[in-house]
Amino acid sequence: MGRPTKFDREEAVETAMETIWTNGFEKSSVKNLAETLGMTRSSFYNAFGTREDLFLETVPLYAKQSPDAILNEAQSGPVLPAVVEMFRAICRTRAADPEARGCMIINTICEICPDTDGLGRDLQNMIEASTTRFEDLMTHARENGELPPDADPHAIALALQNLMIGLNVYSKVQRSESELWLSARTTLMGLGIVAE
Repeated sequence: MGRPTKFDREEAVETAMETIWTNGFEKSSVKNLAETLGMTRSSFYNAFGTREDLFLETVPLYAKQSPDAILNEAQSGPVLPAVVEMFRAICRTRAADPEARGCMIINTICEICPDTDGLGRDLQNMIEASTTRFEDLMTHARENGELPPDADPHAIALALQNLMIGLNVYSKVQRSESELWLSARTTLMGLGIVAE
C-alpha cells in the first residue's frame, strides 16, 4: 500500500494533528501515523519527511483553533480584556473536551523536553515566542494606562505564560470550568489584570 491515490495533504495534516493531540507525540509513531493516514512508512517519509517535520506542519493548523488565537490579532484597543477572554476560553474549551486532551503543544513539551535538539528546541522557541507576545501585549497595556507605569511587562509575561501552561496541564485532571476559571482568575487578580 503506497500513498492513497487521492492524497489530500491538508486532510492528512489535520488527521495527524488529531492523532498526535489525542494519543500524544511519543505514541504517534511513524508506523502509527502512516497506518492512520492509509499509507506505507516509505510513502510517509516521502510525503512528510520525519515525524517531527509532520508535527511542525500541524502546529499552524492547531494554532488557528487554540484558545490563545485571540491574541494573534493586533491589539489597537484595550489589551487586558482580550487576555482575560483568552484565559476564559482556555477554561471553557478544556473543560468541554470529553477526551481531556489539553494543549497539543504543551503535551508534547511534557513528553519530550528538556531535549534541546530538534523538536525540543522548536518547542522551546514556540514558548519563548509566546512569552514575547505576552510581553509585547503587557507593554502595550502599560502604555495604554491599563497597567500602572511601574508594572514589569516581562515579569507579568512570564507569569501569564506559566498560568497558560499550568491551566492546560491542570485541565487534564480538573474538568470543571468554574474551578479552572477560579484558578486563572485568582492569578489574573494578583497580576492586576482583572479587578477583584
